[in-house]
Amino acid sequence: MYSYVTTGALSGIESYLATVEVDASAGLPGFEMVGMLNAEVKEAKERVRVALKNTGISIPALRITVNISPANLRKNGTAYDLPIAIALLIAIGELPQKCVDDIMIVGELGLNGEVKFTKGILPMVIQAKAEGKKVCLVPKENEEEGAVVDGIDVIGVSFLGEVREYLLADEKQRAQLLKPGKVDLEQLMMQSAVYDEPDFGDISGQENVKKAVETAAAGFHHILLIGAPGAGKTMLAKRIPSVLPPLSLEDSLEVSKIYSISGMLNNKQALITKRPFCSPHHTISEQAFAGGGRIPKPGVVSLSHKGVLFLDEVVHFSNAAIEVLRQPMEDKKVQIARSYGTYTYPADFMLVAAMNPCPCGYYPDRNRCACNEAQVRKYLSAISGPILDRIDICVEVSRMEMKDLESKHGEKSAAMRERIQGARQMQQERFAGMNISFNAQMGPEEIRRFCVLEKKEKDFVQQAFDALKLSARAYHKILKVARTVADLEGSERIMEGHIAQAIHYRSVDRKYW
Repeated sequence: MYSYVTTGALSGIESYLATVEVDASAGLPGFEMVGMLNAEVKEAKERVRVALKNTGISIPALRITVNISPANLRKNGTAYDLPIAIALLIAIGELPQKCVDDIMIVGELGLNGEVKFTKGILPMVIQAKAEGKKVCLVPKENEEEGAVVDGIDVIGVSFLGEVREYLLADEKQRAQLLKPGKVDLEQLMMQSAVYDEPDFGDISGQENVKKAVETAAAGFHHILLIGAPGAGKTMLAKRIPSVLPPLSLEDSLEVSKIYSISGMLNNKQALITKRPFCSPHHTISEQAFAGGGRIPKPGVVSLSHKGVLFLDEVVHFSNAAIEVLRQPMEDKKVQIARSYGTYTYPADFMLVAAMNPCPCGYYPDRNRCACNEAQVRKYLSAISGPILDRIDICVEVSRMEMKDLESKHGEKSAAMRERIQGARQMQQERFAGMNISFNAQMGPEEIRRFCVLEKKEKDFVQQAFDALKLSARAYHKILKVARTVADLEGSERIMEGHIAQAIHYRSVDRKYW
């Protein structure tokens, strides 16, 4: 007998609905699986066979063929176990075919019939809703993750026997057996407005650096902090999440999809409601940084999507890992090519990098720095020109004086956040109806439209362009940063002072490189 069950499959960050087809017929007994399957999918036949036995269901001596279509797309993961088991039960007459109409089934099976946690439930449920499915049967641990999608019933199940009993019941009985999961989205999103991170008020002095950080946060600009050990670079970076605007529901779902396919969502955290802050160790591999592997999955740059990627002591990261940043810093995405397909992961992050100016950390203070010029050049060359050119703001974090340390604490994050929210509101209104959220995301066309300069300002930029020998990319970044500086002051027009501040942020790096 032939049967089929709809399930979910992943391709990059997106999902598509796959069909598990089973044919059980007379012939030489066997259990074959086809459909361009990875090893863990092929192993499902043993998990399914034993799970059914331990649930009290014996499989007759039949020739069983399982196909997962579309057969031209590679399948991986363990999410196919439960739909294979249900399709097999239908094929041997234990369940009617109509019992799975308008239902998507996903889940890994344990040998005892337990339905276990599965990666990627959120994008699968989103796709099931888009294709008109009414119910999704998912592992109990994934119930809240799937329930954040409104307009479709997501039911968590714990055991194979429980699923069988549910599918055998009529519509009225089903409502009594298992109830759909419920999530209060409004309550969840309120968490995005709760800030419990370290506060900028803890930092005394460094007002110029704080202003640069505020500008970077308001426009989502990449920033490099350079200075001596102990000057406060790491403290400043770790406080950036306390001033970033909260995630919108749309952005929250997009970020959550990345964490879902990485297996980092569960009932304790059904949705990512705060901007990510990722701070990898400098020993991280190129593959872990960008993503990939035999079975491609998102890397750290994608896990930082819509949030902050903090690279402390950036010069100690491998050159290969740093150069990985070129494409995502420009295109806001990572593409991973394999012989069987290309996977695209979003990577729209705010890069915050911190470094010392030399191996000992005290250059150019020759009273303390013992490094020769060759050592300094070699140390700084770890950051290539193309990467520097992609960084919008470079600011020097100077050594603190004792009077600064003894002074009262500086401005608190709440005050900075209020100004940033004002600038963010201006950007929302400016980019309404466009696929842009922050000034840093503007392309050449948007720059020409929203960064209009008067003659005085044009002449000023021309002088800086010639004197500093700026690239076209650097010129555009100056205009974008100037636009953000103007937004923080509530000005619709970019003035000379705004441009001067943006140019200053581009010229600090020339002291060292």
